[in-house]
Amino acid sequence: MPTIIAIDGPSASGKGTIAKKLAAHFDYAHLDTGLLYRAVGMAVIRAGQDPSDAEAAEREAKALDAAKALTLSEESALRTDQASVAASKVAVIPGVRAALLKFQKDFCQTPPNGKAGAVLDGRDIGTVIAPDAKVKIFVTASAEARAERRFKELQERGENVTYAAVLADMKERDARDAKRTIAPTKPAPDAVILDTTTIDAEQSFEAAAEIAGKKLATDE
Repeated sequence: MPTIIAIDGPSASGKGTIAKKLAAHFDYAHLDTGLLYRAVGMAVIRAGQDPSDAEAAEREAKALDAAKALTLSEESALRTDQASVAASKVAVIPGVRAALLKFQKDFCQTPPNGKAGAVLDGRDIGTVIAPDAKVKIFVTASAEARAERRFKELQERGENVTYAAVLADMKERDARDAKRTIAPTKPAPDAVILDTTTIDAEQSFEAAAEIAGKKLATDE
């Protein structure tokens, strides 16, 4: 069976950067699951249809393939407000959720390009998608630190935002993600908690690589 590393955590915790670096470190496939719903939503829009159209959204979700998924992080259009709104519309469609759940599980069972393992980051990898993952890391940071990171990111994109607004949105999203009935954001019982509040991206990766390395060595 392929080796699966599950990286979960709230928005702007640094989990995406950590996951991508871990994948390169271990030569595993990487999947940013948070982009899947955005990709489906944008695919529906590009097809000239409404993301709220269940039939159209399900069709695009089922058409998603692993090769395409590996390049999602390179699509700047998926980082836009339009993609975010589209994602929120397709995410409530049961058929879309079922199709993407299957896609993620298949990705774990058969990583693309013949890779020996996969690193997935999201909010429910260790609890729902890959509960049997050999390594589970829940990346977190204070809401203030995460809001500061997101604020700087938005400023670099030229967006007119305030830190206070970003922080308020961050706290609201955290509460919503933690309380939702389907796949709430929470660490798996056997996940290692990695707090990145006071460390930078490289230090976060090094800490995660040490956690993963020790766990994989123990399981050999």
